[in-house]
Amino acid sequence: MRGRRNPFVAREGIPLLLLALFACWVTFRYAAPVWVALPAALVVVLYLVFRDPRRPIPSAPLGVVSPVDGDVVEVELAKKGILHGKGHRIVIRIDSMGTYTARSPVEGKILNVKVAPESTAEEYPKNSLWLQTDEGDDVALKFRGYRFGIPPKAFARYGERLGQGARCAYLRLTRYAEVHLALEAKVLVEPGQRLTAGSDLIARLPHP
Repeated sequence: MRGRRNPFVAREGIPLLLLALFACWVTFRYAAPVWVALPAALVVVLYLVFRDPRRPIPSAPLGVVSPVDGDVVEVELAKKGILHGKGHRIVIRIDSMGTYTARSPVEGKILNVKVAPESTAEEYPKNSLWLQTDEGDDVALKFRGYRFGIPPKAFARYGERLGQGARCAYLRLTRYAEVHLALEAKVLVEPGQRLTAGSDLIARLPHP
């Protein structure tokens, strides 16, 4: 499964864009032309917020790609991982004007975080994404810092397969994304580094 395909913007944003375009037409039809600038500016802002451009996916079967556009703010060892106990945690501050759709870090099967070991399951909210590769490597993606209290919305289901860099969730202006990896993985990024969703490698999995 390659993930949901969107047109030029995420599907969640299409109704708002159509409404803004309709406001442009109404303003042009019934008001002075100068007032069209207001709804036109809204169209531009909505496009920037909801844009979902195509991204080239690297040919790296063991690579872990960035799930979001943004900047690395933390690279550290976490005390608890999805299954491995101690592991790597990469925290990315999401660019609010970056792509609206999160992408899968690796190719693999989606597992239910509710069946993770009790010692680690509490670390992951229900909208976390737990992926297991064909080689048995586990990668977890979680989000925090919800603007307006609205969490991201996943549109992939448990048991489905996602391709590396495939679209998997709408970010909804969330502030931070975290990628959790096993201790044996090799981290390729450092704090301050700028990342592009689906294209930039942030780590490599340990299997040869």
